[in-house]
Amino acid sequence: MKRAFVLILCGVAFIFASCNRNKQQQGNTIENTTTSGVITICVDETLKPIIEEEIEVFEGLYPKANIIPKYTSEVTAFNKLFADSVKLIVATRSLTDEEIQSLQANNLYPKVSKIAIDGVALITNRNNPDSLVTLDQLRDIFTGKITKWNQLNPKSRMGDLEVVFDNTNSSTVRYVIENINKGQELTGNIKATHDNEGVIDYVSKVPNAIGVIGSNWIGNQSDTTNLSFNDLIQVMLVSADPIAFNGNSYQPFQAYLAMQIYPLSREIYMICTSNRNSLPYGFTSFVSSDKGQRIILKSGILPAKQPLRVVNVRENL
Repeated sequence: MKRAFVLILCGVAFIFASCNRNKQQQGNTIENTTTSGVITICVDETLKPIIEEEIEVFEGLYPKANIIPKYTSEVTAFNKLFADSVKLIVATRSLTDEEIQSLQANNLYPKVSKIAIDGVALITNRNNPDSLVTLDQLRDIFTGKITKWNQLNPKSRMGDLEVVFDNTNSSTVRYVIENINKGQELTGNIKATHDNEGVIDYVSKVPNAIGVIGSNWIGNQSDTTNLSFNDLIQVMLVSADPIAFNGNSYQPFQAYLAMQIYPLSREIYMICTSNRNSLPYGFTSFVSSDKGQRIILKSGILPAKQPLRVVNVRENL
């Protein structure tokens, strides 16, 4: 009787093992098409919120598609692409001519698709009364010439100024060096957390900090109008003029990105080195399509192709 029981258990175990093996084999044999298969992609971590939304909708429409995102620094994402470790990355810059030639030399022919425009946002603690800054002042902050809040506002009592990035290899660091510092390296009281959530958390707790972050991280998810920001922090108004005041300073709202009056905007790209009949290509095409662009529109950043209607409301007509 005991032996029979053991044999039955062995038989059940064999059946379960066979079933699991068959499932694994089926998973491994899913045809790689534009709407099916399994892929890993690398995504600049500053773009995580919007790409998570795109993947969720895409996989809902195409159940045989499994997209595994790896959220990394911009430097890591490009290194993975050049090493052919991934066939698709999402980043805030395109390829240089030299990079395209290098990929082509390895029989990799990239398709570069501009999918959106977002802003680099400057966030501060909710208890910080200073909310205006010029590009010139930002350059002085990022190059170590301005180190205290009272250099921005003589009445400020916030003390030393701390600047917080998500990662030393992030796209926001590159953006600041190239577009604000005009090539000068970052100096001064600069810190880096592990990711963008860390920047928000740090700034929400440290009254004298300025956080540098992608604008798709700061939206108020409960506000479908995209006219407010995360309640944990406040967002600075930035002016391209020599002196900042409310009338010439802007936050990274969708309309201001569309009107090109927010000074710190950047383009978002999907770079694919796979063939036209593959899942990486299919996902890129989806994000660039009307449906994918509408997801971006609802997120609060600016889609590359979906038109945005900006309405000026005048009072007392």
